[in-house]
Amino acid sequence: MSPPPPPLGRSRKKAAGHAFDAALDDAELVAARTALAQGRWTEVRALLAATGDDWDRRGHRFDVLGQEPTTTAWARDWRLAEPESHDADVLLAFAAVHKALRGKERSGKVREKCREAAARRPADPTPWLALLILERSLGHEEDVVRLFDEIRHRHPEHHHAHHLMVARLAERRPGAGQDPMHEVYDFASWAAEQAPADSPLAVLPVVAHAERYRVLAAAGLESADPAASGHWVGRRARGVMKAAFDWWLEWETPDAPGHPRCHVDLNFLAHAKSCEGRAAEAAALFHRIGRHATPAPWSYPDRDPYGAFTAARTAAFGSA
Repeated sequence: MSPPPPPLGRSRKKAAGHAFDAALDDAELVAARTALAQGRWTEVRALLAATGDDWDRRGHRFDVLGQEPTTTAWARDWRLAEPESHDADVLLAFAAVHKALRGKERSGKVREKCREAAARRPADPTPWLALLILERSLGHEEDVVRLFDEIRHRHPEHHHAHHLMVARLAERRPGAGQDPMHEVYDFASWAAEQAPADSPLAVLPVVAHAERYRVLAAAGLESADPAASGHWVGRRARGVMKAAFDWWLEWETPDAPGHPRCHVDLNFLAHAKSCEGRAAEAAALFHRIGRHATPAPWSYPDRDPYGAFTAARTAAFGSA
């Protein structure tokens, strides 16, 4: 099995001097994160309370806040002031997960924190997401599957959980190569079919295709240059890309409130269209992405993500 990539969505990851921001286009989250870094945890409390049970947005916001180096200290202050706060416990759990992924916290202790947070509010999938982020990189596959089931039981369309599951499943059987029957493709197709027509999980088969490429390229079974590989030009691949792009054309409305992680999907789709050689379609996606580039999948298999993103964007705009 190839080594796991960095946790998806790491906040403001440095690459060739460029800062990626995992907050994406969530301006309220950016403001609350700045306030938290200055010790004003009441603004984070208000933001999370207003998020309610929008589970995808809730998970996105906790994950981004949990990546900040000062979060643990200020969340502890919050919990001291409000010991019954479930949100303070969940934020501490996310902060502990990201510390464990950086090798600065014992994973067993972190698992305990996540489970304690989950027990306080059984209907909330968010503490389970924290555990899944941890186990996706550090745990056994059976733990990943079990945690995904816990999340899906609470929120069947959980966007981040499906992405994490696809990333882990793609690492099965790297030696099988370009097997069109690989289980990651089956899982992604199944999830897309089960979701409502307007669900962004329609793009999940594209994500599966990129994650499988990451694994095959790391194993030396695909070109290290994704555009030079044949991974995006086969009949099955073209069908997957067309279906996802058609979904975007039908359901994506820039003026309406978007999914909190829609730019993650847009980056995967723009990457796929660039690799497929569909410049006009890629250019439309790059216009929509704007400044909200994401490290994945531009970093696959081991590239400078911002350099790869800007090169693909320049090529698309020049050829469209």
